[in-house]
Amino acid sequence: MSIGEPQTYTPEDLLTMPDGDRYELVNGELRERHMSQESSWVAGKIFRLLGPFEDRGLGWVFPEGTSYQCFSWDATRVRKPDTSFIRRERLPDGPTGEGHTKIAPDLAVEVVSPHDSLYDVDAKVADFLDAGVRVVWVANPHQRTVTIYRLQDPSSPTRLTESDELRGEESLEGFRCRVGELFPPHKSDTSE
Repeated sequence: MSIGEPQTYTPEDLLTMPDGDRYELVNGELRERHMSQESSWVAGKIFRLLGPFEDRGLGWVFPEGTSYQCFSWDATRVRKPDTSFIRRERLPDGPTGEGHTKIAPDLAVEVVSPHDSLYDVDAKVADFLDAGVRVVWVANPHQRTVTIYRLQDPSSPTRLTESDELRGEESLEGFRCRVGELFPPHKSDTSE
């Protein structure tokens, strides 16, 4: 390798790097995941709201940092949604083993951070849909919206505002919450 040539990495490198949990892998290049305090809180809130579906035995809810290596066109690609869900029948023995998850989740959730570019978010959504993820939610704390992308019709996303109801659809039947519940209260909404 010559000086100045970018180093390429493998999915196995991510597992052994001391700070590999901070990165995704695209085209052999490390992509740092930028999470703000607010976006981490929103991801945690969504994780907690999905928890009862795991408690009822419907599937497995995974927190931010869970890595997926489920991209048939690129066996070296690794993506990490901020929250994800896999139905029980697709992972009957539950989360076992080490390494990256080899099957696509049924639901992937991305929470937009201040440092995320629209291009990067769109590319990640496209990767998940191309891998067979049924539904991708993109939560935007700044706009207080959730945009829903569906595998069956990826070119027609649905944008929900904070007063709209978010439903789990076929991936999480029975899940419902008002979009505004996913975000911290407005400063004017808190009592002093």
